Amino acid sequence: MRAALTLLAVLFGLPAQASSIERFQSYVQTTHSARADFEQKVFDGRRQLVQSATGQFSFERPGRFRWTYLTPARQLIVGDGERVWIYDEELAQVTVRRLARALGSTPAALLAGSADVVQAFEFTELGVREGLEWLEAKPREAEAGFERIRLGLSAVGVEAMELVDHFGQTTKLRFSNVERNPTLDASRFRFTPPPGTDVLGQP
Repeated sequence: MRAALTLLAVLFGLPAQASSIERFQSYVQTTHSARADFEQKVFDGRRQLVQSATGQFSFERPGRFRWTYLTPARQLIVGDGERVWIYDEELAQVTVRRLARALGSTPAALLAGSADVVQAFEFTELGVREGLEWLEAKPREAEAGFERIRLGLSAVGVEAMELVDHFGQTTKLRFSNVERNPTLDASRFRFTPPPGTDVLGQP
């Protein structure tokens, strides 16, 4: 579920002196839908690159999102508001889970969950690095899949995300071609397993 994680949109309407926490809270309150391209890189505990991928992401609050991996292998993750479907095209296999259990205190919850999702995390401002203002979110749930999530904000919005798991592995995401509050077709957030697909879990 690490991948379900993440698309951020442009933030508007706050003065330049607003803190990164205030800017992120404004994003959660005013961004109802978004879409973007992403580049993802995964590093092990020794900071060695072990995986890279590209794709597209869109979401519509609350709980609907579509995360499409295009390279190196096609994979699709769809949240329909009640369930999360993880489809591996090469394996012809889909795993389905209840949305509440799949999201919890995850990056996907931060981006596509309800407006009060910020209560599930403890936020800390980290200062400026690589030209971005960084904010750290630690899940309050002890069983969350991540140790911490870092959000990189510029003057106009969030441009980067770093996810650190309990094994020291770091997933870095960079976003481009971001659209904030577009009108999205409802069919994007529905999934029907193709004929012959193995379904794991309870649809």
